[in-house]
Amino acid sequence: MDDPIEIALRKKKDSSMRVAIQQVKDGAAQAAISAGNTGALMAIARYLLKTLDGIDRPAIAPQLPNRKGGATTVLDLGANVDCDAEDLLQFAVLGSALVSALTGNESPSVGLLNVGEEAIKGSETIKKASQLLRKAANSQDLNFYGNVEGNDIFKGTTDIVVCDGFVGNVTLKATEGVASMIVDFLRIEYSNGLFSKFAAIVSYPVLKALKRRLDHRRYNGAALLGLRGLVFKSHGSADEVAFGHALDRAYDAARNNLLDRVRARIAHAAPLLARQEPATPVDTAALHV
Repeated sequence: MDDPIEIALRKKKDSSMRVAIQQVKDGAAQAAISAGNTGALMAIARYLLKTLDGIDRPAIAPQLPNRKGGATTVLDLGANVDCDAEDLLQFAVLGSALVSALTGNESPSVGLLNVGEEAIKGSETIKKASQLLRKAANSQDLNFYGNVEGNDIFKGTTDIVVCDGFVGNVTLKATEGVASMIVDFLRIEYSNGLFSKFAAIVSYPVLKALKRRLDHRRYNGAALLGLRGLVFKSHGSADEVAFGHALDRAYDAARNNLLDRVRARIAHAAPLLARQEPATPVDTAALHV
């Protein structure tokens, strides 16, 4: 976990991470899953599998629970700290393919994370990304909802929320922290005093359901989208329950032909994805998830 990315990529060619991804490249496996260093995983996966035509940067796409009872797919969650408008458009196409494959919804809605819903708000990058996403919606390549705010992720306002990796990773870590805090608070509150214990017995079904909804282990397993193979990232602190969910996500992706769906989406949106200028090089040292 502490190795520099360059060491993991160039020196450790027999590491389990590299062997697993090599098996995907060779066709011996349909997906690879790792709870190891995210930067190393992304670097090795990109080096061995390469990115799909039309995609400059792979993105990490986990799912976060929303109050509708489902989950909101958010990307990128840490693979790309600095993103331009074209990157965000590519993330939207990749996320749409993922949600379509896993849920059967052929037209999932896409929101662009911003400081407000109004089109005049946000950085120049966000404003340009909004224009590109609206253009994609007009050509029926995407179902673009518009700008969304952070609370819309948990409201379930859209099926997909697109953002850069810095904002996305902060959102993910904050979500996990708040969920753990709420669960711990409920456990402490209902463990002291006779009345509290009685209340706990009466409200146990509700508390159990709430704890299950807030259990971040259920949402473990994020796809590394944009590669010529299926790779999934598990949380580094995952226990057997969490890792089991990561296995389920990888299995569902392979069973539902996620890679073919991603290729089809990219092919349809190819004219929009073509860059007018070279993409900014990826700084592998900035991968911190």
